[in-house]
Amino acid sequence: MSDIVYPPVVAAAKVLFRVLDLRIRIDGEQHIPPAGGAVIACNHVSYLDFVFCGLGAQPAHRLVRFMAKKEVFDNRMSGPLMRGMHHIPVDRDAGLASYRQALRALQDGEVVGVFPEATISRSFTIKDVKSGAPRMAASAGVPLIPMVVWGSQRLWTKGRPRTLTRRHVPITIAIGEPMSPQRSDNQEALTTELRTRLSGLLDRAQRDYPDRPAGPEDSWWLPAHLGGSAPTPEEAAALDAAAPSTQL
Repeated sequence: MSDIVYPPVVAAAKVLFRVLDLRIRIDGEQHIPPAGGAVIACNHVSYLDFVFCGLGAQPAHRLVRFMAKKEVFDNRMSGPLMRGMHHIPVDRDAGLASYRQALRALQDGEVVGVFPEATISRSFTIKDVKSGAPRMAASAGVPLIPMVVWGSQRLWTKGRPRTLTRRHVPITIAIGEPMSPQRSDNQEALTTELRTRLSGLLDRAQRDYPDRPAGPEDSWWLPAHLGGSAPTPEEAAALDAAAPSTQL
Protein backbone atom coordinates (compact mmCIF):
# COMPACT_ATOMS: atom_id res chain seq x y z
CA MET A 1 0.00 0.00 0.00
CA SER A 2 1.45 3.35 -1.06
CA ASP A 3 1.76 5.86 1.79
CA ILE A 4 2.42 9.42 0.65
CA VAL A 5 0.23 11.25 3.17
CA TYR A 6 0.67 9.25 6.38
CA PRO A 7 4.44 9.66 7.06
CA PRO A 8 4.38 13.50 6.79
CA VAL A 9 1.35 13.60 9.12
CA VAL A 10 3.22 11.46 11.66
CA ALA A 11 6.31 13.67 11.36
CA ALA A 12 4.23 16.83 11.88
CA ALA A 13 2.55 15.33 14.96
CA LYS A 14 5.93 14.45 16.48
CA VAL A 15 7.17 18.00 15.93
CA LEU A 16 4.07 19.35 17.66
CA PHE A 17 4.58 16.95 20.58
CA ARG A 18 8.13 18.27 20.99
CA VAL A 19 6.99 21.90 20.81
CA LEU A 20 4.40 21.25 23.50
CA ASP A 21 6.89 19.15 25.47
CA LEU A 22 4.33 16.41 25.99
CA ARG A 23 5.84 13.83 28.32
CA ILE A 24 4.94 10.74 26.30
CA ARG A 25 5.68 7.33 27.72
CA ILE A 26 5.14 4.11 25.77
CA ASP A 27 5.07 0.86 27.72
CA GLY A 28 4.89 -2.54 26.04
CA GLU A 29 5.97 -1.49 22.56
CA GLN A 30 7.49 -4.97 22.09
CA HIS A 31 3.95 -6.33 21.77
CA ILE A 32 3.39 -4.66 18.40
CA PRO A 33 4.47 -7.12 15.67
CA PRO A 34 7.08 -5.74 13.23
CA ALA A 35 5.22 -7.31 10.30
CA GLY A 36 1.89 -8.94 9.48
CA GLY A 37 -1.68 -8.12 10.31
CA ALA A 38 -2.87 -7.21 13.81
CA VAL A 39 -5.86 -5.57 15.45
CA ILE A 40 -5.20 -2.91 18.08
CA ALA A 41 -8.12 -2.39 20.46
CA CYS A 42 -7.71 0.93 22.28
CA ASN A 43 -9.68 2.67 24.99
CA HIS A 44 -11.29 6.03 24.23
CA VAL A 45 -10.96 9.02 26.57
CA SER A 46 -10.36 11.87 24.12
CA TYR A 47 -10.73 13.08 20.56
CA LEU A 48 -6.96 12.67 20.14
CA ASP A 49 -6.70 8.99 21.02
CA PHE A 50 -6.16 7.90 17.43
CA VAL A 51 -3.03 10.08 17.32
CA PHE A 52 -1.51 8.55 20.43
CA CYS A 53 -2.69 5.03 19.63
CA GLY A 54 -0.92 5.35 16.30
CA LEU A 55 2.15 6.67 18.07
CA GLY A 56 2.21 3.50 20.17
CA ALA A 57 2.89 1.50 17.01
CA GLN A 58 5.70 3.76 15.82
CA PRO A 59 8.55 1.95 17.66
CA ALA A 60 7.65 -1.10 15.52
CA HIS A 61 7.56 1.15 12.42
CA ARG A 62 3.89 0.31 11.82
CA LEU A 63 1.17 2.60 10.48
CA VAL A 64 -2.27 1.95 11.95
CA ARG A 65 -5.38 2.02 9.74
CA PHE A 66 -8.17 3.24 12.00
CA MET A 67 -11.83 2.44 11.67
CA ALA A 68 -13.67 5.75 12.01
CA LYS A 69 -17.20 6.93 11.41
CA LYS A 70 -18.07 7.86 7.84
CA GLU A 71 -18.88 11.46 8.77
CA VAL A 72 -15.18 12.12 9.40
CA PHE A 73 -14.44 11.06 5.81
CA ASP A 74 -17.25 13.26 4.48
CA ASN A 75 -15.77 16.38 6.09
CA ARG A 76 -13.97 18.54 3.52
CA MET A 77 -11.06 19.15 5.89
CA SER A 78 -10.48 15.76 7.50
CA GLY A 79 -11.79 13.61 4.66
CA PRO A 80 -8.81 13.93 2.27
CA LEU A 81 -6.39 13.21 5.13
CA MET A 82 -8.33 10.16 6.30
CA ARG A 83 -8.52 8.75 2.79
CA GLY A 84 -4.87 9.58 2.13
CA MET A 85 -3.85 7.65 5.23
CA HIS A 86 -6.01 4.68 4.14
CA HIS A 87 -8.18 4.68 7.22
CA ILE A 88 -11.42 2.70 7.05
CA PRO A 89 -14.81 4.47 7.01
CA VAL A 90 -17.56 2.94 9.12
CA ASP A 91 -21.06 3.50 7.79
CA ARG A 92 -23.56 2.49 10.46
CA ASP A 93 -26.09 1.69 7.72
CA ALA A 94 -23.61 -0.53 5.85
CA GLY A 95 -21.46 -2.02 8.59
CA LEU A 96 -20.71 -5.25 6.74
CA ALA A 97 -18.83 -3.40 4.00
CA SER A 98 -16.60 -1.70 6.59
CA TYR A 99 -15.98 -5.02 8.31
CA ARG A 100 -14.96 -6.64 5.04
CA GLN A 101 -12.64 -3.75 4.18
CA ALA A 102 -10.95 -4.13 7.57
CA LEU A 103 -10.57 -7.88 7.03
CA ARG A 104 -8.92 -7.28 3.65
CA ALA A 105 -6.48 -4.85 5.26
CA LEU A 106 -5.62 -7.40 7.95
CA GLN A 107 -5.12 -10.14 5.37
CA ASP A 108 -2.83 -7.77 3.47
CA GLY A 109 -0.66 -7.47 6.58
CA GLU A 110 -1.93 -4.13 7.86
CA VAL A 111 -2.49 -3.07 11.47
CA VAL A 112 -6.10 -2.02 12.04
CA GLY A 113 -7.04 0.20 14.97
CA VAL A 114 -10.42 -0.11 16.69
CA PHE A 115 -12.02 1.74 19.59
CA PRO A 116 -14.24 -1.06 20.93
CA GLU A 117 -16.07 1.22 23.38
CA ALA A 118 -17.39 3.04 20.26
CA THR A 119 -17.65 6.42 22.03
CA ILE A 120 -15.54 8.43 24.45
CA SER A 121 -15.82 7.30 28.06
CA ARG A 122 -16.90 10.30 30.13
CA SER A 123 -16.13 8.38 33.33
CA PHE A 124 -12.56 7.63 32.14
CA THR A 125 -13.12 3.97 32.90
CA ILE A 126 -13.63 1.17 30.37
CA LYS A 127 -17.19 1.05 29.10
CA ASP A 128 -18.86 -2.04 27.72
CA VAL A 129 -16.92 -3.06 24.62
CA LYS A 130 -18.22 -4.27 21.27
CA SER A 131 -17.32 -7.67 19.87
CA GLY A 132 -16.05 -6.43 16.49
CA ALA A 133 -12.33 -6.35 17.32
CA PRO A 134 -12.15 -9.96 18.61
CA ARG A 135 -14.27 -11.19 15.72
CA MET A 136 -12.06 -9.47 13.14
CA ALA A 137 -8.87 -10.80 14.69
CA ALA A 138 -10.30 -14.32 14.84
CA SER A 139 -11.57 -14.20 11.25
CA ALA A 140 -8.28 -12.88 9.88
CA GLY A 141 -6.11 -15.12 12.07
CA VAL A 142 -4.14 -12.21 13.52
CA PRO A 143 -3.29 -11.12 17.08
CA LEU A 144 -5.56 -8.82 19.06
CA ILE A 145 -3.53 -6.25 20.98
CA PRO A 146 -5.08 -4.30 23.88
CA MET A 147 -3.83 -0.73 24.28
CA VAL A 148 -4.78 2.18 26.51
CA VAL A 149 -4.07 5.89 26.33
CA TRP A 150 -4.18 8.04 29.44
CA GLY A 151 -3.65 11.80 29.82
CA SER A 152 -4.99 12.76 26.40
CA GLN A 153 -8.33 13.72 27.98
CA ARG A 154 -6.58 16.72 29.53
CA LEU A 155 -6.08 18.14 26.03
CA TRP A 156 -9.48 17.54 24.44
CA THR A 157 -12.37 15.38 25.54
CA LYS A 158 -16.13 15.33 25.43
CA GLY A 159 -17.82 18.11 27.36
CA ARG A 160 -14.63 20.08 28.03
CA PRO A 161 -12.98 22.96 26.14
CA ARG A 162 -10.02 22.16 23.93
CA THR A 163 -6.62 22.95 25.46
CA LEU A 164 -4.47 21.78 22.55
CA THR A 165 -1.67 24.23 23.35
CA ARG A 166 -1.26 23.03 26.93
CA ARG A 167 2.36 22.14 27.58
CA HIS A 168 4.16 19.47 29.61
CA VAL A 169 1.13 17.12 29.87
CA PRO A 170 2.15 13.51 30.56
CA ILE A 171 0.65 11.01 28.11
CA THR A 172 0.81 7.29 28.86
CA ILE A 173 0.45 4.71 26.09
CA ALA A 174 0.32 1.19 27.52
CA ILE A 175 0.28 -1.89 25.30
CA GLY A 176 -0.67 -5.30 26.64
CA GLU A 177 0.28 -8.81 25.61
CA PRO A 178 -1.44 -9.93 22.41
CA MET A 179 -4.45 -12.17 22.53
CA SER A 180 -4.84 -14.95 19.93
CA PRO A 181 -8.55 -15.24 19.15
CA GLN A 182 -9.69 -18.29 17.20
CA ARG A 183 -12.83 -18.76 15.12
CA SER A 184 -13.90 -21.54 17.48
CA ASP A 185 -13.62 -19.37 20.59
CA ASN A 186 -16.66 -18.10 22.43
CA GLN A 187 -17.02 -14.52 21.22
CA GLU A 188 -18.73 -13.31 24.39
CA ALA A 189 -15.89 -14.71 26.49
CA LEU A 190 -13.30 -13.10 24.19
CA THR A 191 -15.02 -9.72 24.46
CA THR A 192 -15.16 -10.01 28.24
CA GLU A 193 -11.47 -10.92 28.34
CA LEU A 194 -10.60 -7.92 26.15
CA ARG A 195 -12.47 -5.58 28.50
CA THR A 196 -10.73 -7.13 31.50
CA ARG A 197 -7.31 -6.60 29.94
CA LEU A 198 -8.11 -3.03 28.93
CA SER A 199 -9.35 -2.30 32.46
CA GLY A 200 -6.17 -3.71 33.98
CA LEU A 201 -3.93 -1.68 31.67
CA LEU A 202 -5.91 1.50 32.32
CA ASP A 203 -5.93 1.01 36.08
CA ARG A 204 -2.15 0.66 36.10
CA ALA A 205 -1.69 3.68 33.81
CA GLN A 206 -3.93 5.81 36.03
CA ARG A 207 -2.26 4.79 39.28
CA ASP A 208 1.27 5.26 37.88
CA TYR A 209 0.47 8.59 36.21
CA PRO A 210 3.01 11.20 37.37
CA ASP A 211 0.56 14.13 37.70
CA ARG A 212 -2.26 14.74 40.13
CA PRO A 213 -4.99 17.40 39.96
CA ALA A 214 -3.81 20.83 41.08
CA GLY A 215 -6.94 21.23 43.19
CA PRO A 216 -10.66 20.41 43.34
CA GLU A 217 -11.38 22.49 40.23
CA ASP A 218 -8.78 20.48 38.30
CA SER A 219 -9.99 17.04 39.35
CA TRP A 220 -12.40 16.64 36.42
CA TRP A 221 -9.91 14.48 34.46
CA LEU A 222 -9.54 11.88 37.22
CA PRO A 223 -12.14 9.07 37.56
CA ALA A 224 -14.44 9.12 40.56
CA HIS A 225 -13.08 5.89 42.04
CA LEU A 226 -9.65 7.54 42.30
CA GLY A 227 -11.01 10.65 44.00
CA GLY A 228 -11.65 12.71 40.87
CA SER A 229 -14.81 14.58 39.92
CA ALA A 230 -15.40 12.81 36.60
CA PRO A 231 -18.87 11.27 36.30
CA THR A 232 -19.29 7.78 37.69
CA PRO A 233 -19.93 5.10 35.03
CA GLU A 234 -23.64 5.26 35.87
CA GLU A 235 -23.73 9.05 35.56
CA ALA A 236 -21.74 8.86 32.32
CA ALA A 237 -24.19 6.34 30.89
CA ALA A 238 -27.06 8.71 31.66
CA LEU A 239 -25.24 11.59 29.95
CA ASP A 240 -24.58 9.42 26.90
CA ALA A 241 -28.23 8.39 26.73
CA ALA A 242 -29.29 12.04 26.74
CA ALA A 243 -26.74 13.10 24.09
CA PRO A 244 -27.37 13.11 20.32
CA SER A 245 -26.44 9.75 18.77
CA THR A 246 -24.09 11.45 16.30
CA GLN A 247 -21.60 12.40 19.00
CA LEU A 248 -18.32 10.52 19.35
